[in-house]
Amino acid sequence: MLITKIKLKNWRNFKDAEAVLRERVYIIGPNASGKSNLLDVMRFLRDIAKPEGGGFQKAVKDRGGVTKLRCLAARRDPEIMIALDVSLTADTVAAWRYTLKFKSEGKGLQRAVITQERVENLATGELVIDRPNAEDAKDPDRLTQTALEQISANRAFRELADFFGSVTYLHLVPQLLKFADQFGGFKLEADPFGQAFLERIAKTPKKFRDARLRKIETALRACVPNMSNLRFGPDERGVPHIEALYEHWRPDAGWQREDQFSDGTLRLLGIMWSLLDGDSLLLLEEPELSLNEAIVEKIHSLIWQMQRAAKHRRQVFVSTHSQALLSDESIDPREVVRLEPSSNGTSVHTVTPKEEGLIEAGYSIAEVMLPKARPQNLEQILLF
Repeated sequence: MLITKIKLKNWRNFKDAEAVLRERVYIIGPNASGKSNLLDVMRFLRDIAKPEGGGFQKAVKDRGGVTKLRCLAARRDPEIMIALDVSLTADTVAAWRYTLKFKSEGKGLQRAVITQERVENLATGELVIDRPNAEDAKDPDRLTQTALEQISANRAFRELADFFGSVTYLHLVPQLLKFADQFGGFKLEADPFGQAFLERIAKTPKKFRDARLRKIETALRACVPNMSNLRFGPDERGVPHIEALYEHWRPDAGWQREDQFSDGTLRLLGIMWSLLDGDSLLLLEEPELSLNEAIVEKIHSLIWQMQRAAKHRRQVFVSTHSQALLSDESIDPREVVRLEPSSNGTSVHTVTPKEEGLIEAGYSIAEVMLPKARPQNLEQILLF
């Protein structure tokens, strides 16, 4: 499944925004324009629908409450809206539309309350869920929970709830793996920074784990030529580790664990594993960090090849500032979403006919679209 269209109202930076999305989505824009906040829409729905619980109230609370989620440019409009169209495959029209509107109840506990929740089966034209309904009128407290998070209520659109609940986000911070012991075992919920990355590998059945590591090793050797025998195994205390043999003049003397890997090697390993691990929506935040520019130039091709080889092709969202990544000529300009901040909220732009013409004439996406994603008045930084 993949998200083919998104519409937002009063969500963080976005007072009113809408975009058509493809199998790969590259999000560009200046700092603080809302790239992470756009990815957080999908994380928010995941936190509501995830199988191990959580729900709507916790998802809002974890983000500081409705007042922190509501766009500062909204002024008098208190309502936040998220609406997504979801297709079953990249080649089919949208099958589902999910709309969620909510605001603060404005009294008492200041809970978030649902002002509208709709689930539309676009294939049949059926309106599966339309709230508030008569039951909500009898018991207004019901509007503090979504149908999305309730097994008894989401039966007719369970595949949509499962899709949202299985969204994967990765912004791997290598230091959290290298110095895991010093963090005392504390891990953030939903593991946004890859702290439990090794535990995820450990939980993968050995047959699949070994096959993926062999595939990753083959790719990594192009970047780290003296590395071989990438393998997984617990230490004497049962703590999971990943290690590889770094070849040099002493045979079998160069085994290194993840705490000795370079930051770039760990980040690239995490990206490759995530691309191979499952078929849910994958959110990658600035994958170019710590990587050599020549490697960054191949990230799009890496994503495309792994999508093509997968049994179920997963959608991938990538936030990036990278000139090298967007210089890949095989990127479809329609895959790029550009964010433009203003005093009235961030607007969302896809490729214009003029930009498309320049790209067809031989210019790269980086040359045509990235200049418009630069911060305004950047020269003022030199006044510091």
